[in-house]
Amino acid sequence: MTAPPPAAPLEAHALSVVLGGRTVLDRVGLRLEARLWTAIVGPNGAGKSTLLAALAGLRAPAAGTVRLDGRTLGAWSPRERAMRIAWLGQHGEAEGDLAARDVVALGRLPRLGLLGSPGSSDDAIVDAAMRETECDAFAGRRLDALSGGERQRVLIARALAVDAGVLLLDEPTTHLDAPHQRALLRSLRARTARGAAIATVLHDLGLAMAADRLLVLVAGRVAADGPPADPAVRDALVRAFGGAIRILRVADEPDPSGMPDGAGAADPSAAPDAAAGAARTDGRWIVVPRD
Repeated sequence: MTAPPPAAPLEAHALSVVLGGRTVLDRVGLRLEARLWTAIVGPNGAGKSTLLAALAGLRAPAAGTVRLDGRTLGAWSPRERAMRIAWLGQHGEAEGDLAARDVVALGRLPRLGLLGSPGSSDDAIVDAAMRETECDAFAGRRLDALSGGERQRVLIARALAVDAGVLLLDEPTTHLDAPHQRALLRSLRARTARGAAIATVLHDLGLAMAADRLLVLVAGRVAADGPPADPAVRDALVRAFGGAIRILRVADEPDPSGMPDGAGAADPSAAPDAAAGAARTDGRWIVVPRD
């Protein structure tokens, strides 16, 4: 008799969510594995943000369960859950009159509690998160005095400062320019290498193709789940967008961020769309509109 697989840090079983009488998620199942970055992709209205919110315990399911380290979310106290799951919402909220560093320091709140005082280790984690997102240069500026991209980097740093084993990030690249998108992807790679399980909702399919795994949602259901190198996953992604995109493999080039920046020329041996060609674990993938 085969033993069941060990519990993933975060997993959903037959998860359904109903909003306004409409089924937004329909029996979704997934496992967020340690040391892997999963990009959740799909067309508008597919249920991506709703899924991420349900995984974080911020959206109550109509059916199904979410388990954190083998226990249902409800079995954890809010503080215990907040120490284990770091969350960045699509419209990240923070008080505009706080200094950037004070906002990032809020990430330590689950571990310190309301009355706890940060120690040197907490300060070090906050400082490291700000360096990682390159927002340490404006640590003393008020949040409402920052540009959209600067503000987003502060909010990402706040999530990183939780130092949680699971990171759930909804559209983390919003307002970020290309260098800071690259820096974020380097950060995600570094954190998965240290054991984190990461899920991001991304509309930028080119960035999503740098993930270890794609979860393709269509109309609230999982259409595909696997690595971008899997032709079946790429084919499902093309179908999800009505055939309006092509996925190309670019020539192999070392890139510490894993970001498909288009620096290489498209490989002429690659199939012109996701339905064809053998799976490859080398190279990188780009997504382009179909003419």
